Amino acid sequence: MGGSFNPAHEGHLHISRLALGDLDLDRVWWLVSPQNPLKPVAGMAAYGERLRDARRMARDRRIHVSGIERRLGCRYTAETLRRLGRLYPRVRFVWLMGADNLVQIAQWRDWTAIFEAVPVAIFDRPSYSKRALESEAAKRFQKFRLASCRARSLANRRPPAWVFFPGRLSGVSAAGIREGRAGSAPVQG
Repeated sequence: MGGSFNPAHEGHLHISRLALGDLDLDRVWWLVSPQNPLKPVAGMAAYGERLRDARRMARDRRIHVSGIERRLGCRYTAETLRRLGRLYPRVRFVWLMGADNLVQIAQWRDWTAIFEAVPVAIFDRPSYSKRALESEAAKRFQKFRLASCRARSLANRRPPAWVFFPGRLSGVSAAGIREGRAGSAPVQG
């Protein structure tokens, strides 16, 4: 699971634990992005601080917080996945993300390569279900979607393969946490 983790929060932990159980994964890696190309630098906490906070939040020995994107010099998810595949050829990776990312993944550089590189698991977020399932990515890869009841086989599937997990939502968001820190009421979603 990649992201800015600005800051890491209970929602990240919630999705990770769901993935460990529902997908029968051995581990979840949190790939802390040095800088998301689609997000402004303004308001972004320092990389070391985000990495440290993510490690504190992980609180589960099966969750590994990694700075590998920075070490590899990767800026884009597709590039990161290609590099990880070469570095760890015997590991079966699954890309984890929230439904909010499925809505806008078509804006990501080389986004179709993500679906072609690894199986993908998408977790619902409040107010995103409909838009996510009507997104360009969902339509393009529709015939490769698995029913959530078959999700435990996802890691063993040849990509493209993806699953959407509805429900069991966490309304926590990094934006809401940042706004709360600034003195306003936290925003959900």
